[in-house]
Amino acid sequence: MLNVKTPCEVSEIIKSRFGGFSLEAESVKTVDAAGRVLDKDIVSTEDVPGFNRSTVDGYAMRASDTFGCSESSPAVLSLAGEVLMGESADGLFSANDRLAPGTCVAVSTGGEVPSCYDTVVMVEFSEDYGSGMIGIFKPAAPGNNMIFRGDDVAVGDIVLKAGTALTPHDIGILSALGFGEVAVRCKPVIGVISTGDEIVAVTEKPRGGQVRDVNTPMLLAAVSRFGAIAKDFGIIRDDGVAIRSAMLSAVDICDIVLISGGSSAGVRDMTARVIEAEGELLLHGIAMKPGKPTILGLVGGKPVFGLPGHPVAAYLVTELFVRPLIADFMCAVYKSLTTRALLGEAVSSNHGRAEYIAVRLDASGVAVPVRGKSGLIASLAGVDGYICVPRDCEGLAKGAEVVVTYFS
Repeated sequence: MLNVKTPCEVSEIIKSRFGGFSLEAESVKTVDAAGRVLDKDIVSTEDVPGFNRSTVDGYAMRASDTFGCSESSPAVLSLAGEVLMGESADGLFSANDRLAPGTCVAVSTGGEVPSCYDTVVMVEFSEDYGSGMIGIFKPAAPGNNMIFRGDDVAVGDIVLKAGTALTPHDIGILSALGFGEVAVRCKPVIGVISTGDEIVAVTEKPRGGQVRDVNTPMLLAAVSRFGAIAKDFGIIRDDGVAIRSAMLSAVDICDIVLISGGSSAGVRDMTARVIEAEGELLLHGIAMKPGKPTILGLVGGKPVFGLPGHPVAAYLVTELFVRPLIADFMCAVYKSLTTRALLGEAVSSNHGRAEYIAVRLDASGVAVPVRGKSGLIASLAGVDGYICVPRDCEGLAKGAEVVVTYFS
């Protein structure tokens, strides 16, 4: 018999036993840092942009010189010159004697605006009269068509917080601030072991009662997507000595070890016994469906999960418990992506366990349950996420509002 814990109790056990674990930081090139977890807050040491710039092609000037102008009564300004892209306007007009009231300069989109000017008029609302005189037909307010120094980022701003999983646009921010390298948390190494006399390699043709190894490639792909480094320790037969040897090899070089198969309470299900013999068995059994026979242990100071052999159960347990632990190891800000939806079909549940049901969201946003057994991996094809029916609930009616948690 399994002495089961609720999913919430399991999360608390993981948090209490492994919450203090964290990995060291390393420096990587910013261009290679997408998806990595930031080690420290990024504080800006400069303004972005570093100068006042135009957002249009036109003329920079004082807004007060345009007040009251119109097509029938244009403001006529003296053209003091042009600021070319990449030029310093204040360097070009450093004396400012050429930029007195009643003057303007030509600027391009993204070009620098002299600091004594406070607006830019689009070229469409102007006319070049020749002889250095420009007519303006539309009044301009201060700040029109301009981005001022520090509007994007100012000196001292915390631009990105520690624990942020860097996105491509974060890479753009870091590049704008001059970060060629950035400190990120090292990726945890996750070892994956599949057990079972019936398991054969993906490339082999199963014979008799054999089945191809689904869990190893699935779990390797999952933990890689969660930001970890996945390491394959192969298929191990149902032999306690062999499982022990593989587990200890994985514990020696990995931060977390996943052993799929052999987690039930049968005579040949040896994972729990091997973990307990080499370390501490923290739990064996979770009050959830699928995934009840899940194991968690501590070996060599590292977490070792015994996952159900059924692929859907193994994947769900990895999503629910391993993924947050990977994030904790990297000190990452972890947050599941959820949405609310109406249930497309009634579901029954009277197992005395929290039941997790895969769903797909149709075109109208309705959550349609995907029926399938935990041993049938095809039931995960095309699903968007899952819903949870609480253990004290006998089911949910069609049209009930549910929370859908997206997979990964």
